[in-house]
Amino acid sequence: MRVIQFREALREAMSEEMRRDKNVFLMGEEVAEYNGAYKVSQGMLDEFGPDRVYDTPIAELGFAGLGVGAAMNGLRPIIEFMTFNFSLVAIDQVVNSAAKMYSMSGGAYNVPIVFRGPTGNAGQLGATHSSNFENWFANTPGLKVVVPSNPYDAKGLLKASIRDNDPVIFMESELMYSDKGEVPEGEYLLPIGVADIKRKGKDVTIVSFGKMMKVALEAAEELAKEGVEAEVIDLRTVRPIDYAAVVESVKKTNRCVVVEEANPLAAISSEIAYHLQRNAFDYLDAPVIRVNSMDVPLSYAPTYIDVTIPNVKRTLEAVKQVMYK
Repeated sequence: MRVIQFREALREAMSEEMRRDKNVFLMGEEVAEYNGAYKVSQGMLDEFGPDRVYDTPIAELGFAGLGVGAAMNGLRPIIEFMTFNFSLVAIDQVVNSAAKMYSMSGGAYNVPIVFRGPTGNAGQLGATHSSNFENWFANTPGLKVVVPSNPYDAKGLLKASIRDNDPVIFMESELMYSDKGEVPEGEYLLPIGVADIKRKGKDVTIVSFGKMMKVALEAAEELAKEGVEAEVIDLRTVRPIDYAAVVESVKKTNRCVVVEEANPLAAISSEIAYHLQRNAFDYLDAPVIRVNSMDVPLSYAPTYIDVTIPNVKRTLEAVKQVMYK
């Protein structure tokens, strides 16, 4: 199977859906003439022209609102935020318009729109460019929230998101755009709301999503050297969450560690921990432990970044705690 970059998988997903459906278009800052801030949309202006690949001013509230209106009138916009930190400028349109319109209109208006772009830290970009808002958007009824961890999942989930009749928040990572992975030539879609077991095991369950899957999988490799078989679950979407997959794994392993880049208060990891104590309490041999970023704004200094965000060392320590080692 061919190997392509994460950014190429996203580009293929968008291009294939734009060829398939004339109502799909891309809009955002630098997506056209500059080929995308991260070169995700490279070549798309040449193929589809300025009527379907739009450069916008630095005005997220404005072009997010245009996208919502277009979706209500039968189009399928893909709105790229240069970073989801900038989505806060547009959050009224995302949360109060896109997410609520179907309900408020009594089902008269679907809003088939995808808001996509990078989330979380990307190195030394400072606190205002390094936040994780997956749990913010997942807290909003009416939205679906997708956070892929590899090129294969990214393409299949983005195609499914573009075809979905509900608004989808599709969150990537600047640190993953150059990641390579196997992606088949033919068309495929992945269902939204279905987790994937990336590594089977019997001793402990490690749950994660997005780029933190690298931490989870590396930790599993280290644990294997010590004879511990970790089952690693990639949620892939955080609204809806595939609770059943996590519960079934914990019924087998009896222990769980959740790795998430967001700050700890009211995080996705909090939700997983609550759900397990509510629905798998009798199977747990130890409390669920969460590995989150420290509860502080992310510093610019690389030494602080290394100790603030989840890493393999902290994940291994958490696993050893739930295994009483």
